[in-house]
Amino acid sequence: MQNTKIGIVGCGNISNAYFSTGDRFDFFDIVACADLNLDAARAKAEQWKIPKACSVDELLADPEIEFVINLTIPQAHGPVMLQCLEAGKSVYTEKPFTVTREEALQINQLAKQKGLRVGSAPDTFLGGGHQTCRQLIDEGAIGDIVGASAFMVGRGHESWHPAPEFYYKRGGGPMFDMGPYYLTDLVQLVGSVKSVSGYTRTTFPQRTITSEPKRGQLIDVEVPTHIVGTFEFHNGALATINMSFDVHWHRLPQLEIYGTEGSLQVPDPNGFGGPVVLKRAGEDSREVPLTHGYAENARGIGMADMIRAMRTGRDHRCNERLAYHVLDLMHAFHDASDERTQIQIKSICERPAMLPAELKEGQLD
Repeated sequence: MQNTKIGIVGCGNISNAYFSTGDRFDFFDIVACADLNLDAARAKAEQWKIPKACSVDELLADPEIEFVINLTIPQAHGPVMLQCLEAGKSVYTEKPFTVTREEALQINQLAKQKGLRVGSAPDTFLGGGHQTCRQLIDEGAIGDIVGASAFMVGRGHESWHPAPEFYYKRGGGPMFDMGPYYLTDLVQLVGSVKSVSGYTRTTFPQRTITSEPKRGQLIDVEVPTHIVGTFEFHNGALATINMSFDVHWHRLPQLEIYGTEGSLQVPDPNGFGGPVVLKRAGEDSREVPLTHGYAENARGIGMADMIRAMRTGRDHRCNERLAYHVLDLMHAFHDASDERTQIQIKSICERPAMLPAELKEGQLD
């Protein structure tokens, strides 16, 4: 079977992780890259030996390209995905899925009408650390799930990112930037969410960039930068989440799952590997050997899984239903704060299928 030909739209910071994925899997070829800044596209094409650097319109008009990876800024995710679908191409996007629920619903409806596929990062939950946690939970290692805690608190991106402005505009902030990693992992480990409560604040109305090349420039902050939420899963488990760009120091765990028979410390949801720590009732805590591969940086595995699923006819794991549910949850925390009420979640999704254990590098089935 001929390899799937794919193109990348957006040649910024994250693109190297996707260009390198082509070295890991042998069933697709990256044949073109595009960016509003054509020089950036040309530089990536030269760096990664991509045959063609071009405009977005040229890439989408290329009949050879069947699949597009969308690595644009969050505000452009929705419009670019719609362009891809209208051009007859399936599309996988970086997180967040879109900025608004309305955009996401329009995308999912158009994809269904055209018989195309849509997928979205994050794919870190497919890493060996998180799949090991999934297997432990499914095997009953900690009993029935009682609750969970998720914390991602720190300073913002203006101290290190070369162009941090978009992190403080619509589609940014700690919930939309980092929330997808934590919420996606929680959904794949525990299940879909029934209701949400939350409070938010914007601590600093302006941020000063201290990184190069924009040192000294001011950013007007348009989004909440400290979010505290509680939520209930459909299975009755209760969870807390704290997402912040306003914290200087902390000693909080990143993600923990609590069950009737024990507790599970989950690795960093923004990474793929371990450690996985299990504490069962009456036993000492212990680090559990990983049961699954892809424990090193495997960013792009979700996109590869989607292409593989298109070829075999199965469902892809980073699918549009999971992506929409997580987007719905992120908005719900903000809505709950704005409306001072509990938000009932209308969307629902199944947990994506677990990867088979002990896959060899380059395998997904």
